[in-house]
Amino acid sequence: MAQQTVPLATSSTPTARQLACGVVAGPLFIAVVLVQGVTRTGFDLSYHPLSLLSLGALGWIQISNFVVTGGLYIACAGGLRRALRHRRAGTWGPMLIGLNGIGLILAGVCLTDAGAGFPPGAPAGAPAHVSWHAILHEMGFLVASVAWLAACFVFLRRFVTERRRRWVWACVTTPIVVVVVDAWPDLHSLSLRLLIGSAVSFGFVAALAIQLIRAESGAADR
Repeated sequence: MAQQTVPLATSSTPTARQLACGVVAGPLFIAVVLVQGVTRTGFDLSYHPLSLLSLGALGWIQISNFVVTGGLYIACAGGLRRALRHRRAGTWGPMLIGLNGIGLILAGVCLTDAGAGFPPGAPAGAPAHVSWHAILHEMGFLVASVAWLAACFVFLRRFVTERRRRWVWACVTTPIVVVVVDAWPDLHSLSLRLLIGSAVSFGFVAALAIQLIRAESGAADR
């Protein structure tokens, strides 16, 4: 009997389309941030926190960026739930990716306080008082970050059981890289490092989604 070749992933099923949301979320978010970083007057991508892009007359762009990215992650979580139903990581994996999306949405709709000289005219240092919406904004980021880290270890257990060494390595090293990059003691490059850390975390979810899309495509063709 001739061996059947499994084709590359397609988005022909509802599950695959939902998973594809996790693939496009990261590049979309990073691209929108980079465009703003080089076009917004007074914004220094290597110094100013990305959240400050949500302020000012053009702040709606970054607010939308957070909300849309969070929505895409929630959709991806639905695809994960479908793809992993009744399988290891099929409960907590999707829940944590969805919680990551909820955290991003919360960080988007709750604005941070102006500071570090941005938007132009804002205080040069930290704000004198922290508003309630700035606190919720930070909580949104905390929720998103903790949920993503927890998801890495949930999927680690899955791939250890399946003896998939490359994925085990990815689940261990990716969170280490993100934590080291984000926590590196250099305030002058903090914003850029956070962007790099975000790109790595987005990449992990995208790679996971692609792997499941391929599995979904292969199953649909059998």
